[in-house]
Formats: sequence, C-alpha cells, structure tokens
Amino acid sequence: MPFLVLDIEMTGPEPDWNEIIQIGAVLFDDDWTEKGQYLTNVYPENEEAFSSSSEKIHNLSLQDLEDAPMIYDVLPELEDWILTQLNIRLPAGQLDKTPYLRHVVICGQSVINDINFLREAYRLEKMKWPYSRTLVDLHTLGYFMFRILQKNSKTAPKGLSLKAIAGYFGFEREGDYHNALEDAVLTAKCLKEVFKLGDGMKLSI
Repeated sequence: MPFLVLDIEMTGPEPDWNEIIQIGAVLFDDDWTEKGQYLTNVYPENEEAFSSSSEKIHNLSLQDLEDAPMIYDVLPELEDWILTQLNIRLPAGQLDKTPYLRHVVICGQSVINDINFLREAYRLEKMKWPYSRTLVDLHTLGYFMFRILQKNSKTAPKGLSLKAIAGYFGFEREGDYHNALEDAVLTAKCLKEVFKLGDGMKLSI
C-alpha cells in the first residue's frame, strides 16, 4: 500500500470557489521508503477567487503562476508520476489508472482539507477519483499520541499545527512562507516520528 504525503496551496479556503495553485507530494512504498518527490504550480481558472490573504501565506502571485500548467494537465501528470515512481506500466490499450492507484493512501496535516480541494478539482474536470478512500492524518495521530504522552507526564507539543509538531521533533520550515513540497516533506518527517513513538510504547492490560 503506497503512501502519498500531500500538501496543497490554494487561492483561499473554500473548495467550491477557491482553487489549487501548488501541489507538493512525497511518495512512499509500503515500508515508508521514499520513492520520489513532486512539485508543480497550477494556474487557477477562477482568477477572481485569488485572495490577498492566501498570498500572504504562500507568497505566490498570479504573475508568478503565469507559466504554470492548468489543473486539467496537472491531475493526469500527477497520476503518471506516481505510477512511474512505483514502476507500474499500464497494459497496452488500457487508459484507466484506477486499478493501480486505488491503493494509494493520501496522507498529510489536516489532510481532509487538501483531499476536498483535490476531489473538487477532479469533479470539475469530470475525472474519476482514482485514489484510496482511506487517509492518514498527522493532526489526528498527533492529538491521540500527544494526549498519551501528557497523561504519562511526558512533554508534548503546545499545539497541533505543523509548525508546532515539527518543532517538537526538531524540524522547521526553511523560510517564512508555505511551500507545498517543503510542507509535504516536513509532514512526512513528523509522521515517521509519530510512528516511532507508537512503536516504542507498550501497554499492560
């Protein structure tokens, strides 16, 4: 079961109005061995939805995105990239990638928000959703794991933002702005550390 740690930058917070402008991802195999990294900007079809408040987060302007591909080109490109990294070739004449992507689990920080934007993009482009319906969320895992630490008088992050969780494990962003690939890499590092915490715990019932 491959794991795709995903981060998306958008023009604002509403999937039915705002759009994806940057996708970053890190792909892992069943054993969480990294297979590759992916980053692309995306030019939004709805320019009116581009908000100044979101630009303060990702520091991407419409001018910066001028030469970026549109989402209808990016979605199949991302699918092809995943298959390539997993060394999967479609049989001759087969166009449907779903049988090979349906086991890819999308992971991230509060990842349901990213999935909602991605699913809306698939819907608008009238494309079939190819990925697994399960997910792995750092925010949820962190809430559970850090609660256990606190109950056992261990130190835990003061918050559940990516910055707070990453800082707890000794990681941090390189710059002041969000970059989808950097945040995907950071999220993957934090997920691995949370897994290590879980592996080191023993329960006596």
